[in-house]
Amino acid sequence: DLNQLIMNYLIIEGYKDAAEKFSEESGLESSVDLGSIEERMQIRFAVQNGDIKSAIERVNDLNPDLLDTDPRLYFHLQQQHLIELIHEGRAEEALEFAQEELAPHGEEHPELLRELERTMALLAFDMAAVVKSPLAELLDFGHRQKTANELNAALLAAHSQPREAKLPALLQLLAWTQEQLDEKANYPRISNIVSGVLQEREK
Repeated sequence: DLNQLIMNYLIIEGYKDAAEKFSEESGLESSVDLGSIEERMQIRFAVQNGDIKSAIERVNDLNPDLLDTDPRLYFHLQQQHLIELIHEGRAEEALEFAQEELAPHGEEHPELLRELERTMALLAFDMAAVVKSPLAELLDFGHRQKTANELNAALLAAHSQPREAKLPALLQLLAWTQEQLDEKANYPRISNIVSGVLQEREK
């Protein structure tokens, strides 16, 4: 079971080489073609690098129906491309792109309009002012990462794989359980869940 958890994490997070090595050493056969991990990670890295057009092209090559059947995901990819244009100072191109590509999505899906309006508000500031405003998070790497994770989850689901790895959730549960036990008992506590160091809790 532990080996399965580790393999599940390596596959979902895209550690292809580690998954192959772990499969060899543990004797655990993966139910997933490990070669497909590389294609998925190239798409993820493209989004993380702000190359949204390349990511969309790769997605369409890998799964032509995915973006057609998930309008929210497609909107978020296009929104990220708009953010990249604004960040690069290409205001006129950003306006044209928003009108041609994003506004129609907002009309079809009104719940997305607020996100579009918030993104367009970036054009009202210079970059120095944006970093001090609540809009700064849109320009942060974390926003690219959020979009990349959403796309990664959709690609996994399209291939009947779990959207998220189970291991991080179990580690969070372990941390929470230890917090509850700390008030009631002395026990060999894992002081660093990542490294697995055990220590006796001080009385």
